[in-house]
Amino acid sequence: MSSNVLDTFLNEGLSELRDQGLYNEIDPVTGANGPTIEIDGKQLINLSSNNYLGLATDEVLKQVAKKAIDTHGVGAGAVRTINGTLDLHVELEKKIAAFKGTEAAIAFQSGFNCNMGAISSVMDRNDAILSDALNHASIIDGCRLSRAKIIPFEHSNMEDLRNKAKEAVESGQYKKIMVITDGVFSMDGDVAKLPEIVEIAEEFDLITYVDDAHGSGVMGEGAGTVKHFGLQDKIDFQMGTLSKAIGVVGGYVAGKKNLIDWLKVRARPFLFSTAVTPADAIASTKAIDMLMENSRLVDQLWENGNYLKKGLKELGFDIGESETPITPCIIGDEKDAQQFSKRLFEEGVYAKSIVFPTVPKGTGRVRNMPTAAHTKEMLDDAIAIYEKIGKEMNII
Repeated sequence: MSSNVLDTFLNEGLSELRDQGLYNEIDPVTGANGPTIEIDGKQLINLSSNNYLGLATDEVLKQVAKKAIDTHGVGAGAVRTINGTLDLHVELEKKIAAFKGTEAAIAFQSGFNCNMGAISSVMDRNDAILSDALNHASIIDGCRLSRAKIIPFEHSNMEDLRNKAKEAVESGQYKKIMVITDGVFSMDGDVAKLPEIVEIAEEFDLITYVDDAHGSGVMGEGAGTVKHFGLQDKIDFQMGTLSKAIGVVGGYVAGKKNLIDWLKVRARPFLFSTAVTPADAIASTKAIDMLMENSRLVDQLWENGNYLKKGLKELGFDIGESETPITPCIIGDEKDAQQFSKRLFEEGVYAKSIVFPTVPKGTGRVRNMPTAAHTKEMLDDAIAIYEKIGKEMNII
């Protein structure tokens, strides 16, 4: 028998979310997540995937993953600290460190696990964390878990960051102070002001942490936002994911050897959760190899991103201040954003609406993510559909 209290809470909460246009419907995809997808038997141009470089369906990666299953099995069999560290994990971490330009790296099961484990293993209740107001939910949760004092600063406002850093240092209340930011902000596509952040960090002796989940494989010829600014020797934590541009699953932190040694004995997701599968590890290593060999896929991603942006902007859509291929179409009202996304679906484009709490209330949007795998014909078709629905709904 279920609890009446729980049923009441759930039913009232779900009803309220639906009334406010905040309830998210999940659409299962039949088959692979590529530049086009199938949902409920309908073929759609896919503009909602984080598969930036199209590597999630790459034939070379599929082949190395299949071979790893034959040689190493389908699972790692244990947590990393017992006997779940396979030779493939060691190879992956060496490759990540070379890719990011650091002494060492540690691989986790997901990017979310990275932020939960890495932040809380270094920061505690005696410390403070200066956190950009638009940081990803996993950063926010990692900061909360650490029990450090969280001091948000206005998004990319360097004057506010400097003032709050100065105040925190001069208060004498904290043993350590960290500044943490996304490298690329996933809902707006803008880039963190890392040179200014590093300057402030050096002035006030702050620990620096960059979550580059949406920058790795995109910025800095693929090596990320930190590389884009040439700051590999200035950032203490380079965190990233293996599930977006890399196309597989998992996450990592790259940095100095002593930091990585510490995370391997203190980061709880590393200590208490089974390691990523052998197939995932070797496919990630191969994907990074491909990025280090040449920039073809990264160049194609940017070409497609700029093409879609130009087309939507010329139609009169508000695409915000994006500096990356991420292309938001900001609608405003949450219900309008969801209706716009629904009409796109009906016309053959899958571009999911993003509403509160992922973005602030009143800034509901459709987030478009062109990838290296899209053709110009696909993007032209998508732009034409945007034009039709934009006029239909009086958005343009």
